Amino acid sequence: MPDLDFNAQLLLYGTLGVLTLASVIGFMLAKTVKGDAGKRTIDNLNARTRAWWVMAIVFAVALAGQLTGVVVLFALVSFLALREILTLTPTRRGDHHTLFWVFFVAVPLQYYLVRTDWYGLFSVLIPVYGFLFLAIRSAVAGDVTCYLERAAKIYWAVMIGVYCLSHVPALMTLNIQGAGKMQWELVAYLAIVVQMSDVLQYVWGKLLGRHKLAPKVSPSKTWEGLIGGIASATALGSALHVITPFNWWQAALMSLAICVMGFFGGLVMSAIKRDAGVKDYGHLIEGHGGMMDRVDSLAFAAPVFFHLTRYYFGVP
Repeated sequence: MPDLDFNAQLLLYGTLGVLTLASVIGFMLAKTVKGDAGKRTIDNLNARTRAWWVMAIVFAVALAGQLTGVVVLFALVSFLALREILTLTPTRRGDHHTLFWVFFVAVPLQYYLVRTDWYGLFSVLIPVYGFLFLAIRSAVAGDVTCYLERAAKIYWAVMIGVYCLSHVPALMTLNIQGAGKMQWELVAYLAIVVQMSDVLQYVWGKLLGRHKLAPKVSPSKTWEGLIGGIASATALGSALHVITPFNWWQAALMSLAICVMGFFGGLVMSAIKRDAGVKDYGHLIEGHGGMMDRVDSLAFAAPVFFHLTRYYFGVP
């Protein structure tokens, strides 16, 4: 395990402090809140807090394993997220061989390219070669019923569940001007800002939410929650600039970009769930639904953050 510098210790102890405080508050509220509706809300809050403890520990262990640890973690996340998305997509017998290539070739190969820092192929494997190959493989199977719809849904799932999420560990391969290859900082920064944006949008929405933003897509989202959550997370991201190659205003702009993309990620993935007639992608994470429910914002924010950082702060 790498030695923890001051910033890493500050982040670690700060996270432990926040989770401990949330656990204590949840315990006290469980003892005092009356009424069935109130108890259900507190039970959900405590379930989410317990899940956050588990996710924080798993994430910390992955970061301790440096690039290999983060690659393994997100390869597993991609596998599970991909499985959840495709579960909502009716497939036919002609898709079985295509799905084999998706799960057992595309996922490990994409993350192998991240681990070996092969940016040239990593950046085009799925958008170019994967797109062509999966379309060909489905056509060769000879099942033409709803071919375009089935092929599009499979490719969409691979793009979101594998390609976009693979940009999270890819952050550790960037060669930053004046800093070289950063170990845990950019990955932790992205994860904290995006996840806190989700949490803060929920909190502000509960406190002040009055005007529905997209009631047919996500009934719980409000304009007040969106503005308050993104503003708060942007301020947090600016304060965390000390662990990044950015100064405070650059960090604020980066945070704003990834918070906005994270919001749209949640909105887009909610639209898919509404179309499929389900509330969550699964029940893997207590209080959070499935894996895709937890990483939908991250999937949209990660590639944008990766390329902005590479373009403006990477070594040419």
